[in-house]
Amino acid sequence: MPQSQQPLWTPSPETLAEAPFARFIRWCGERHRRSFTGPDDFHNWSITQRADFWSAVWDFCGVRGERPGPVLIDDGHMTQARFFPDARLNFAQNLLSRSGADDALIFRGEDKVETRWSWDELAASVSRLQQAFRAMDIGQGDRIAAMMPNMPETVASMLAAASIGAIWSSCSPDFGVQGVLDRFGQIEPKLFITCDGYWYNGRLQDVSDKVRAVEGALGVPVLVIPYAGDADALAMSLADGRTLSTFTVPLEAKEPQFEALPFSHPLYILFSSGTTGVPKCIVHSAGGTLLQHLKEQQLHCGLKPGERLFYFTTCGWMMWNWLVSGLASGATLCIYDGSPFAPDGNVLFDFAQDEHFAIFGTSAKYIDAVRKAGLLPKETHDLSHLRLITSTGSPLSPEGFSFVYEGIKPDVHLASISGGTDIVSCFVLGHPLKPVWRGEIQAPGLGLAVDVFDEEGHPVRGEKGELVCTKAFPSMPVMFWNDPDGAKYRAAYFERFDNIWCHGDFAEWTGHGGLIIHGRSDATLNPGGVRIGTAEIYNQVETMDEVAEAICIGQDFEGDVRVVLFVRLASGVVLDDMLQERIRTGIRAGASPRHVPARIVAVADIPRTKSGKIVELAVRDVVHGRPVRNKEALANPEALALFANLPELRA
Repeated sequence: MPQSQQPLWTPSPETLAEAPFARFIRWCGERHRRSFTGPDDFHNWSITQRADFWSAVWDFCGVRGERPGPVLIDDGHMTQARFFPDARLNFAQNLLSRSGADDALIFRGEDKVETRWSWDELAASVSRLQQAFRAMDIGQGDRIAAMMPNMPETVASMLAAASIGAIWSSCSPDFGVQGVLDRFGQIEPKLFITCDGYWYNGRLQDVSDKVRAVEGALGVPVLVIPYAGDADALAMSLADGRTLSTFTVPLEAKEPQFEALPFSHPLYILFSSGTTGVPKCIVHSAGGTLLQHLKEQQLHCGLKPGERLFYFTTCGWMMWNWLVSGLASGATLCIYDGSPFAPDGNVLFDFAQDEHFAIFGTSAKYIDAVRKAGLLPKETHDLSHLRLITSTGSPLSPEGFSFVYEGIKPDVHLASISGGTDIVSCFVLGHPLKPVWRGEIQAPGLGLAVDVFDEEGHPVRGEKGELVCTKAFPSMPVMFWNDPDGAKYRAAYFERFDNIWCHGDFAEWTGHGGLIIHGRSDATLNPGGVRIGTAEIYNQVETMDEVAEAICIGQDFEGDVRVVLFVRLASGVVLDDMLQERIRTGIRAGASPRHVPARIVAVADIPRTKSGKIVELAVRDVVHGRPVRNKEALANPEALALFANLPELRA
């Protein structure tokens, strides 16, 4: 791929000298009596001397805990490696890193609700909740499941669970009954936490029938958090329901108590998207999650105490878990629940302006939606405090990169990041000491031996291949739930290459030492036996104002695979011959002739997961007449029917 001639952003001399990343390099150099020639040399040290590196992260980032014994025991296979095997810590204790009246949480629920919690108020809520959990005989290893909006009470409930060694698992309240049960039914929680309703796109969404159905299936007590409905009425309608007021108010807030637990003690159960079957239950450790997030937030993002950290996410996406960890660095979390376009597309930028965000995290789809809505926040909002924008969820197109600088803020550090639920963090992300090049992720994460392999398992440069990690790292899952012999875990990541984590992304190194993610490996196209990333097609199509959204699949046809592009068009636009030719010409010029679709088909909607990711595999199954196993994982499952028996695909 041709490289951009000029970077979009270059770190200032002050950043190069004083960013936490730069100070960390100097600190490690003094500690280990060696001189690093630059960021790449330092990254190489971080993966060749992993024990020294992760020990340095623990100390530099201020982990609270005891760490006797070795840093790393590596028995030769990635799944056998153990980090800090004798250490003990508590995740919640590390996140409740401050006290006092300063803001810990600033919450907006669309334009309906605004609240602030101080550090002392957050600690008091955690204290009451942990006492109530213990009174229910919830303890180490027990599961607490929550179907909650992204709001302060959700953060407090998670911290209370972690403080006593319980395992937290959450989803957003827009999940259907079966979607909730497909997840929480597998982990058998002792308590189910829910809201009494939520706001979306300006409308009150009732959850009463859903909660009653979930309670009936799980058969556990239900805690109802008041937000947008009638908590008392909902609790009274349940077999074993209680409201937050009756659950915790009688309890006196004390200093929170924290169980000292092993580094590898389970903290979270996250779930795969579930679009190809029942979701996998991915168990993450307290120590691995904490250490990885501190590294990413303090070093790669430069997060400092008192800064405002925002990520647009729901509680069903791992970016919520990532966001909450910002408390461990003393940051103030700005949390939002609802539609990012309610009441209009300025709502998140209003929030950023009012609360002086330092870091604004969002998805590539959101950036594209802002661009297509014709918004220019750089002209309408004071974003002078904003120094970093991060983007994930899907590859950010080169045009998305350009729009951030042309339409949002010309001097911001833009970090496209990629990783996922599997590691509750990032493999590749921003780097404050390197330039930002259009369309490229800046660098692999510190301490992560990231590479790109060809089909035979050999490292490659200048061509596309599988994104892999060749050495163990702390935030690898502890296990999959209900996978006693580890067979599902090994099959998910280690089946492709022996003793190599294969992540399932189709990737490519760039000439600048960065990476490009071309989409999921299982969604790559193979016309004529040549692998093509779907992101390369989206990058061309979604720049067109006529196309609101697109999804691309490979269709088995006449003994080969042909590329089929489905487009959701802007209002009033018709897919005529002229528009089809413009689409094909744009793809041919911007990608290659092999990327040009054999068929272009207009559809009214495109199916996506709850976190907004389009589901290429599900569409491919429908087109080929195969059943989609788990439609409950989708935000709009009805859209799948649009792709069945299309006459355009018969010839």
